[in-house]
Amino acid sequence: MLTDPMPADAVQTAHKRVSLAAEDLDGNRVAAIVVELAGGWGVPALWEQVCRPLLSGLAGHTATEIAVEHALSEGIRVGLDVFRREPGRSLPTGGVLLAGVEQESHCLGLHALAAALRERGRGSLHLGPALPWAALTSAVYRARPHTVVLWSQTPVTGHAYRLVRFARDFPLLRVYAAGPGWIEPLSAPARHLDTLPAAVAACQADPTPR
Repeated sequence: MLTDPMPADAVQTAHKRVSLAAEDLDGNRVAAIVVELAGGWGVPALWEQVCRPLLSGLAGHTATEIAVEHALSEGIRVGLDVFRREPGRSLPTGGVLLAGVEQESHCLGLHALAAALRERGRGSLHLGPALPWAALTSAVYRARPHTVVLWSQTPVTGHAYRLVRFARDFPLLRVYAAGPGWIEPLSAPARHLDTLPAAVAACQADPTPR
């Protein structure tokens, strides 16, 4: 498993290949390239050096740009989801729970985190976008994770006070905020994760009581 950054020439080639596939609206080809690159360079390098820059570089102003953006996003999602996926229960007791916060329709970064954890032999329970707070609370009681990572894409959904309240309701649970939507300062016990490598390290760390 590689942990080093991709060299500049490999990044440039990857950008061209993925971009051309997305411009052709070929989501399956995007997914295949994503799986190939993840296998060669590792998920964190793929996400930080290829996927994030390409996604942020799409303006999405015209109808064509929007279609390309959808092909790219869906291809990346599929590629990440199939990477090293095996049958079996995804979350043993004491694992990691991932979800998009209430009313948040985007959580592609969590697909990358789930794939990166699988790459390291660690399972996670990914409950997808727009999970209501009440449903999240129920999921924590049922799945009994040691870590929860909640994604917000925009400040419209990134309510810091609500995340902190949730974290305080579960004092033995490690609660992290991920995604660009958390612009307000977070107070303890909730913490923010800025990069995929940081998120992977946090989720892999041995849980310690507060």
